[in-house]
Amino acid sequence: MNNPLSSLFLQHPFVMGSLIVWAIIWKGLALWKAARREEKKWFIVLLVINTVGILEIFYLLFIAKEETLKEKE
Repeated sequence: MNNPLSSLFLQHPFVMGSLIVWAIIWKGLALWKAARREEKKWFIVLLVINTVGILEIFYLLFIAKEETLKEKE
């Protein structure tokens, strides 16, 4: 059975490569931030769950930023 998504990646390897680079960058930033903040639970969740950067962006924009604002007050 031919999967349209796998066909896309086989025909356009640049798409797959770009997606991998995108995910690695966001995962690295989020893991770095979680480690620096000593948030072990978030670190494990971010490390284990692969969402192609979606969870990582959510963490960086909302969770880590919210905690940073609380610390400044």
